[in-house]
Amino acid sequence: MAKYLLLKHYRGAPAPVNDVPMDRWTPEEISAHMQYMHDFAARLEQTGEFVDGQALAPEGTWVRYDGEGRPPVTDGPFAETKDLIAGWMVIDVDSHERAVELAGELSAAPGAGGKPIHEWLEVRPFLAAPPTVTE
Repeated sequence: MAKYLLLKHYRGAPAPVNDVPMDRWTPEEISAHMQYMHDFAARLEQTGEFVDGQALAPEGTWVRYDGEGRPPVTDGPFAETKDLIAGWMVIDVDSHERAVELAGELSAAPGAGGKPIHEWLEVRPFLAAPPTVTE
């Protein structure tokens, strides 16, 4: 088994087919979308493939170390990840092909008008071991 991150983006990926931002959906459309996500995760719990998943709030803060005895620096001239990452799901599956298959299903979550979003999901494998250093 290998763990994969299925990463949902607000922006930064090619536009989905049903490209209506969630802040323009009706409460019923949001509920249907969230129910699809819940049902998808529950099905993967039954097969032992679900590890964890969360939706993320749009607000957040960049933080970095600024030197001994100095307070952390917040925000900066960076791409705002909080504007990019909508949520994530971690799965534990037998193959990359299965991870792609599940991401395709998750991409069909309903959006505006109850139609599938066809959103792009990023599929990223977890590192199985630290990278080796060659000299």
